Amino acid sequence: MANFIGQGVFRCSHPIPILATAAIAGEKEGQGPMSACFDRICSDSYFGQTTWEQAEGALQRETVSLAIEKAGLQPEQLDGILAGDLVNQCTSSSYGLRGLEVPFLGIYGACSTMSEGLLLASLLADSGAGRHFIAATSSHFSTAERQFRFPLSYGAQRTPTAQWTCTASGAAVLAATAETETPCITGGCIGRIQDLGVTDANNMGAAMAPAAADTYIRWFQASGTSPADYDAIVTGDLGIIGSNLFCDLLMKQGYDAAGIHQDCGAKMFDPETQDTHAGGSGCGCAGSLFCGHFYRQLETGTVRRMLFAATGALLSPMLIQQGESIPSISHLVEVQGVVSRETT
Repeated sequence: MANFIGQGVFRCSHPIPILATAAIAGEKEGQGPMSACFDRICSDSYFGQTTWEQAEGALQRETVSLAIEKAGLQPEQLDGILAGDLVNQCTSSSYGLRGLEVPFLGIYGACSTMSEGLLLASLLADSGAGRHFIAATSSHFSTAERQFRFPLSYGAQRTPTAQWTCTASGAAVLAATAETETPCITGGCIGRIQDLGVTDANNMGAAMAPAAADTYIRWFQASGTSPADYDAIVTGDLGIIGSNLFCDLLMKQGYDAAGIHQDCGAKMFDPETQDTHAGGSGCGCAGSLFCGHFYRQLETGTVRRMLFAATGALLSPMLIQQGESIPSISHLVEVQGVVSRETT
């Protein structure tokens, strides 16, 4: 069983292997600087479907299926899928994965869903509740814009602080044990809801940065580590503006992460050529880059030890219209590079 080391903070009783990952992205993401890390890039924003919502379900199903295939498993060998997305009631996940007939836990952490899924899957694997679990998530530019902002046909002007919701998906297969060398999850920190009164739905980075900082500070304090102990300190989709705020907040608490901090939202697009303003966002932003870019770095030893904390704004369009502020959350997992494990 995992070992409690602080409020919402734990270390796994043994490293939890990540057997395989898969990452699929849309055309715009495939034109960006991270294109080489995706398993597939699809130029059809409908993914062969008739609506954007159906498209996102197909995107997530294809990503999960690819991760299962890369792990050398069959769906019947899975003990659970933990998946979520941004569409109302997480319907992209439930509709997209319903044909697999695998035990399903729908989760919602907004754009923090990938790290939430990894955290929960590692706890399940560590507890003996099963042998194989998948953490998965997705987002789609058109489904998110329709739900959270404006119909695309309006052609609404985007503010400089706005971010571009990624059309992308990531899926990771975790196991209780593994025979081969593989990256592993070794601990985690459950995020606390933070709300510093930001009300601008077009400035998600400012809303989410305090949640990421709170989670990282709690991890450092409970684990007795500091940014210098890691090769990478990764956040989900704070974007360019939120990343600067995050580093400032950590520095005020005595933690200097500026030299090793990386943000998926800031990495996904080229701000000079792709007109994405403050960067990328969406569940699929952190999900696809962790399962593509960072997992490969862990496999090759480029990164030996990292912290990954996706970030989510828990907003409701209705409550924003009622004058509410934006509460945010960030969940964290500690991941280390290849570790040899023998099947027990």
